[in-house]
Amino acid sequence: MRGTVIVRGGGDLATGVIYRLWRAGFNILCLEIEHPLVVRGPVSAGYAVFNGTHEVEGMPCVLVGSPGKTPDGTVGVMIDPNGDCIPDVSPWILVDAIMAKRYTGTHREMAPLVLALGPGFQTPSQVHGVIETKRGHYLGRLITKGSAIPNTGIPGEEMGYTVERLLRAPVNGYAEHALSIGDHVEAGDIVTRVDGVEVRSKIRGVLRGLIHPSVLLSRGMKIGDVDPRDEQEHCFTITDKSFAIAGGVLEAVMRFESAGSL
Repeated sequence: MRGTVIVRGGGDLATGVIYRLWRAGFNILCLEIEHPLVVRGPVSAGYAVFNGTHEVEGMPCVLVGSPGKTPDGTVGVMIDPNGDCIPDVSPWILVDAIMAKRYTGTHREMAPLVLALGPGFQTPSQVHGVIETKRGHYLGRLITKGSAIPNTGIPGEEMGYTVERLLRAPVNGYAEHALSIGDHVEAGDIVTRVDGVEVRSKIRGVLRGLIHPSVLLSRGMKIGDVDPRDEQEHCFTITDKSFAIAGGVLEAVMRFESAGSL
């Protein structure tokens, strides 16, 4: 009988996985930190931490204080950065979607099926499967022996732009945003200020991501991104990349279930 699926992390890539599993009828608990570092808030389940509730493409996400408090038909979001609730919940499936790009301590003894997104994990020694997260030919593939492509530190290319798309904190402090997600920007426009220091867009496009102003920032931290395709609707819908990764997770679930491993 299917039990709870725990997804560690509630950012936009994690939410693609959560959404696909939710649509397939799974009960899901998302574990987040106290101040989530999500940039693409409209399509991140973890945004429920800030507002108590949040909806992503019709999927209701609710902040809960304990695993058993999630209302039927919703995704529970719980502040539990260390995964302390995992032994008590005894999840059927555990997905590490923290996207730390390093090993976080999630291991295959935590659930009958333990999956991880992106680099930092070895399979089958640490987890049962890894899903490739790097854009390109291998995006979304289920890896059952080895690891994902190492992190390059360079974001995927859009219309010839890579690092130019990103907004980073110039100093430590809190952001005071001048614009909102979905706004059009031109190169040179002021998007936000961190401790009074201006952060300007390097390119023309739409502001697709912006970190929540309650998050204490450190210098160099990613705090936003500009999409040069300039499609406002893309800011509020789950991406093709997220769905490709979610497909890899669903493949793993079905493969292990059909093999009698779940």
